[in-house]
Amino acid sequence: MNTDRLRTRRVFPLVLSMGIPMAFSMLINALYNIVDGYFVARLSEQAMTAVSLVFPLQYAASAAAIGTGVGISAAVSFFLGAGEKERADDAASVGLLLSFLHGILLTILIPLLGRPFLLSFTKDETVINYGTRYLNLVMSCTLAMQVQLVYEKLYQSVGKMRTPVICLALGCISNIILDPVLIFGLGPFPEMGIDGAALATDFGTILTLVLYLIVSRKGRLPFALSPKRGAIKIRLLAGRIYRVGIPAACSLLLQSIMVALLNGILAAFGEDGVFVLGVYYKLQSFLYLTASGVVQGIRPPVSYSYGAGDVKRVREIFKTASLVNLVLMLVGTLLCLLVPGRLFALFTSRKEVLDLGSRALRLICLGFPVSALSVTAAGTLEALGEGASSFVISFLRCVGLLVPLALVFSKMVGMDGVFAAFPAAEAVAAVIAFVLIRRSLLLAEKRLRPMNAV
Repeated sequence: MNTDRLRTRRVFPLVLSMGIPMAFSMLINALYNIVDGYFVARLSEQAMTAVSLVFPLQYAASAAAIGTGVGISAAVSFFLGAGEKERADDAASVGLLLSFLHGILLTILIPLLGRPFLLSFTKDETVINYGTRYLNLVMSCTLAMQVQLVYEKLYQSVGKMRTPVICLALGCISNIILDPVLIFGLGPFPEMGIDGAALATDFGTILTLVLYLIVSRKGRLPFALSPKRGAIKIRLLAGRIYRVGIPAACSLLLQSIMVALLNGILAAFGEDGVFVLGVYYKLQSFLYLTASGVVQGIRPPVSYSYGAGDVKRVREIFKTASLVNLVLMLVGTLLCLLVPGRLFALFTSRKEVLDLGSRALRLICLGFPVSALSVTAAGTLEALGEGASSFVISFLRCVGLLVPLALVFSKMVGMDGVFAAFPAAEAVAAVIAFVLIRRSLLLAEKRLRPMNAV
């Protein structure tokens, strides 16, 4: 296995070589989010509101898959760094089995929650109908989504970044192409409306999984994957995977909870605020998914270096990735300050919504630069096996600080107060993230010092 570069390559080129490909694939994924939202909004604002409202449930399934994948990647990379190839194979097999179990459970559970969940935010039957139809169709491919994300993390864990980039990019591009075709009925295809948007997403998910399966059968995945092996080792390794995976999944799930709670606050002022928040989450994906790509790229070398006992290298990787993400966030801040109206004009032409959206972007973007530290620190802590500390950072950013501040500020200045809460929460969370990552690295050095001395 060509994992030596995780240990020996200079840090800056390593971060760029592993982070940029994943950032690029995440950028394509973000483009899908924008295009999907653009075409759904062309159906009606009610359709866009419906998709925004069911987003927390849809994202919950993704959170479970990504969290499990992060746990698998951390375990596999650590074992490889420690020179334990057989245990790395065991962890990969257990992770794949867990993804099957999660997929079956979520496919059954989440659609049952759809209508009751929507009724807690709106009584508009058109919105409820759009939302339940979209959610039921998207969730029908949950199993495929769970499994393909595990394959993505396995390739990343050994530094093979090209395969996940190509598979994810082709899946997203197919989704982008099929959105207008299926929504509006172009060529031989019938007009399917909101159902078409969901089916385009499903096709992209299935295509990505099929590509992974094809590539892995050609021997390009350096693991001995076996369901039988996974069943035998599940009791031994599931705990290690979940120790990182559950906090990682919960950290992502916090975004669903945050959107649901903020929608509840904004709904008291009318549905325009819910619409604006939904559009913002489409737009911010350009930044945060790209930053997430950088973080995904550094997890394998961080875990590998930690397994090999090289905390100094871990520290250098963290600092370099933080700087890369800071540059990304500064670019996003400038765009939101200079052209917020043009960004929102992709989704609506109503002046009152454009004005509200422009104010929202200008307020929220003030927190982008400081969030670079928090995002990178949370990902680094996951790679170190410090899932609980990573969760604390995400909890503070998404719920613990943001929601109470949004509630208080909304009482003081109305809807604008909800959006002003974002930079305030990010500033405090960044300070705490710095303290936690510094503490974790110092403790890691103390733990490994006796081993290195031997």
